[in-house]
Amino acid sequence: MNRDESECRELLSRNIKLYRSRLGFSQLDLALELDISTTFLSDIETGKKWVSPKTLALIAKVLKVKIYELFKPDEETPNPALSAEVVKYLDSVDDTLVKQITHSIEPAIERTITRSVAKMRKFYEKQLGEGTGNVPWHN
Repeated sequence: MNRDESECRELLSRNIKLYRSRLGFSQLDLALELDISTTFLSDIETGKKWVSPKTLALIAKVLKVKIYELFKPDEETPNPALSAEVVKYLDSVDDTLVKQITHSIEPAIERTITRSVAKMRKFYEKQLGEGTGNVPWHN
């Protein structure tokens, strides 16, 4: 087996495993969908066996990817550990921003609420007549 063929087999096997796991499929699940044996699928995923164009097209269809995606090199496939770190960082940035925004708008919200309550009080006092005892917040 030459280097190019070996590289193709490695890419195919790695990407089948990757896309299979993203869909939550076990080897048995995928083998059943493809109507092939789990042994044959295992041999494909370990690079021991090659697939026909028909099987390759079916694998891509079941995994919901384009055929060329089964041969993408590593640099085009996101690194799960790195992706997890990025998500963790974005979560921390998000928490920090939420705290900063909350801290900066709390006084504005308090002022707005105070003004709204004052306007409502003024409106209802006018409607009910100030000093008549009909205003519920007066004791």
